[in-house]
Amino acid sequence: MRVARLHAAGDLQVADEPPPETSPGCSRVRMLSVGLCGSDLHWFTEGGIGDAVLNGPLVPGHEMSGRALDGPLAGTLVGVDPAIPCGRCPVCLRGDGHLCAAVAFAGHAGLDGGMREELVWPTSLLHPLPDGYDSAQAALLEPLGVAVHALDLSHLRTAATVGVVGCGPIGLMLVHLAAALGARVVASEPLTHRREAAVRAGAEVTLAPEERDGWAERDGCPVVFEAAGADDAVAAAAALVAPGGRIVLLGIPERDSLTLHASVLRRKGITLAFVRRMTEDAYVRGIRLATSGVVELSWLTTHRFDLDRAADAFAVAVRRSGLKVVVDLG
Repeated sequence: MRVARLHAAGDLQVADEPPPETSPGCSRVRMLSVGLCGSDLHWFTEGGIGDAVLNGPLVPGHEMSGRALDGPLAGTLVGVDPAIPCGRCPVCLRGDGHLCAAVAFAGHAGLDGGMREELVWPTSLLHPLPDGYDSAQAALLEPLGVAVHALDLSHLRTAATVGVVGCGPIGLMLVHLAAALGARVVASEPLTHRREAAVRAGAEVTLAPEERDGWAERDGCPVVFEAAGADDAVAAAAALVAPGGRIVLLGIPERDSLTLHASVLRRKGITLAFVRRMTEDAYVRGIRLATSGVVELSWLTTHRFDLDRAADAFAVAVRRSGLKVVVDLG
């Protein structure tokens, strides 16, 4: 089978490898589409993310869809939940498997991800999708689950005002979800094409960085999502949030640190919430929203490449010239 492996920062190689061996409780999946996430770009450009580093060739990709080849879902299009919690620790037993310290995650720290023609994965983490559903949209169900989980952590009230700082794909999904709840969405983003995408997703107000301070002086958002992973984005979120409000941090910084202007946050009495991937329930609810048509994902994919051009896909994603980049394997 064809496989894309990251051997070092910037060194992604496609080669032939034997198919993976089967395992009890698992199903073989013919991979169809893999979306590139911001965390994948950290692996590609830096050879690591946070405190995890590349210690051997790794197959990237955790936004995955495919078709089950065997097991109870044989022949079915599936979304693949990329996180495998241990299921035994106190955190897992209380229902927070996404916070499991021993969680194994596709395309991260030694566990090969989805950028290969065939995958063997726990059957319990395969979610059936309707026949005819586009595989690229199916790959976006994982980041949609992250956005749903972030919305849960925000305690957003129906029809409130919400800010979104950073309008990459997950930021745009948050714009879309909040607008579907009747929120007035204020989106802040330096790139013109992403501000335009935010309008399409439902934003009522879009702000370039130089416009944020003036708007913040006149108004404020009870909830702000920070989806860029940069110090200036955190500062923008602090400026946009209303006194007594909440900032939900989703962005992953290039360095494993962020700078907070404590005086602003303290003076406003702000609550901070950090997002760790998603709960399984958030993934299931995201699937329901997308397959029922409440949330539309098709327009988010702006570039598609076949597996042999996976390195080109990463290069386009790093330039951030579009929105979502997808590698197709089917």
